[in-house]
Amino acid sequence: MLVDFHMHSTASDGTFNPNELVTLVKERKIECFSLTDHDTIDGVKQIKEKNFIPGVEISIEHPTTLHILGYGFDINNEKFNKVLDQLKQYRYERNVKMVEKANALGFDITLEELLEEANGTLIGRPHFASLLLKKGYVKDRKEAFEKYLKRGMPLYEDKKRLDLENAIEIITQAGGIAVFAHPYQTSEDEDEIEKLLKKMVDLGLKGIEVYYSKHTKGMIETYEKLAKKYNLVKTAGSDFHGQNTPDIELGIEVRRENIKEFLSLF
Repeated sequence: MLVDFHMHSTASDGTFNPNELVTLVKERKIECFSLTDHDTIDGVKQIKEKNFIPGVEISIEHPTTLHILGYGFDINNEKFNKVLDQLKQYRYERNVKMVEKANALGFDITLEELLEEANGTLIGRPHFASLLLKKGYVKDRKEAFEKYLKRGMPLYEDKKRLDLENAIEIITQAGGIAVFAHPYQTSEDEDEIEKLLKKMVDLGLKGIEVYYSKHTKGMIETYEKLAKKYNLVKTAGSDFHGQNTPDIELGIEVRRENIKEFLSLF
């Protein structure tokens, strides 16, 4: 079956708005899907499809990339929304600092222009890259990241992240389940992943993203084994960002039996 439980809209760093994603999902004949924008559910609140599961992707304070996906939560949960609103405010403050850094380097860009680039929603580094390209400061988006926007470069400003325990707790208390996203981005060492996974399970983690656009056959086999060992549901997602990830197509083909435990929760 064709599904996709990991995609991004203009509410974070994707290039399609939520309604456009719904149209693409229908065109691709995707049977079930989630929208998992970074640290926000603004886009989720716009989708009313019957085959839709509310989702979010939360960045975690960790030495390497660590993201937790949340699914099936109450979108009106007060505590959940309050924490996400705080993260949105932190992101705004980060963007102000990044604009100031850009201006100091001689780049004539404003927050208003970035908001327009982001279609009036959440501003992220891809929007900085697009604006720098549009104004001729870089030859392509890759150069924007390599020279200015990636960690350690002049315009980079770290964002506020939740700690692991807090992230899993707010998803769970809102009636959702927490899932470990694309584990290889955190570590490609199997022992390190299992050690971290065990800690997360103790904190209430319920799933692991086994089927993912960038996972190799070996990774999938490893994550399937870990899912079985720790009694975790298996999920599948592309991490589609539209034009921001031109090498990733919407939709993941999986056997229904491999994700039936996940689907049975909703």
